Amino acid sequence: MSATLVTNLASLVTNDPAQGDGSRLGVISGAAVVIERGEVAWVGPARQAPAADAVHDAQGRAAIPGFVDSHSHLVFAGDRTQEFNARMSGRPYRAGGIRTTVAATRAATDEELEAGLVRHLGEALRQGTTTFETKSGYGLTVADEERALRIAARHTEEVTYLGAHIVAPEYADDPAAYVELVTGPMLDACAPHARWVDVFCETGAFDGDQARAVLTAGRARGLVPRVHANQLGPGPGVRLAVELGAASADHCTHLTDADVDALASGNTVATLLPGAEFSTRASWPDARRLLDAGVTVALSTDCNPGSSYTSSMPFCIALAVRDMGMTPDEALWSATAGGAAALLRTDIGRLTPGARADLALLDGPSHVHLAYRPGVPLVDAVWRRGERVR
Repeated sequence: MSATLVTNLASLVTNDPAQGDGSRLGVISGAAVVIERGEVAWVGPARQAPAADAVHDAQGRAAIPGFVDSHSHLVFAGDRTQEFNARMSGRPYRAGGIRTTVAATRAATDEELEAGLVRHLGEALRQGTTTFETKSGYGLTVADEERALRIAARHTEEVTYLGAHIVAPEYADDPAAYVELVTGPMLDACAPHARWVDVFCETGAFDGDQARAVLTAGRARGLVPRVHANQLGPGPGVRLAVELGAASADHCTHLTDADVDALASGNTVATLLPGAEFSTRASWPDARRLLDAGVTVALSTDCNPGSSYTSSMPFCIALAVRDMGMTPDEALWSATAGGAAALLRTDIGRLTPGARADLALLDGPSHVHLAYRPGVPLVDAVWRRGERVR
């Protein structure tokens, strides 16, 4: 296979402190990168770049690792425009709105669900996302959860079983029976298509004991836990995630000191989802508090039709910098290397030799432009697995 030299970069973010300026981002100024066999083969100053079969002149643009979106809900049908409009007019967000999407998703064909997934993936790719995780959770029957995961698995290896999104409408009067379904026949059908198991541990969804049952059952089937935790209020989700060795606790909006201490003492990544706070007018997660405590933080879109209908990681970076106390450097790291950590991946989220060649060129000289120029379509070109895809 041929090698490609991407050169004349104003700056290159490697996410390797041993590179360039020695910061956590490892920024190399006046840089170049060589791509070969789908991987990064070399990075360094452009004047020292080796020869390659093809050359792409970046014309003074910045290069960053492709975004790693570690939390999304992309297998669904319909939308919730009316709910959003009402919420922006003063009605608070509650977990039960998910039922609207459940009804539409159950009624959709496989082809319709896959077409929607592909459309949203294309949207994300154009904005620099090269790796994404996505979940089931809008079917809530054995057949509908299984088909959601089967469809998702055709497009990503990061597939999450979320039968425990809310209690299915048919089980509203018997949530214990639904937990038995989720941890029994539904898990049996879904586990072959998934890598992860998740649960919405929240008032209006599943309590701590129910969440523990779901996560331990999934773990017994070889699925790695991750948790929707502490989004709508304080609760046991974060500490349960750390106790069970979950890869990530996602949302982390309402945290006690004990929650922060648990995250700081464990290996669970705190994944923050600012699109949800933007779309629900909820209080922002305090990223500064987590970072100062030494917690590993990821940023993700939470793209879903109800509470965060955005696929834009640059938008989430801008929100995190403006409203969550993050610096531009911290936000970019969290949207790339942080997302990789939340997925237990070391081959993505960085641009160093041996890493997967996933990178985006920005129409600006620095990654800081992602927050400095919010809402501007800055992603000029994208490579994924070494192939230019935009």
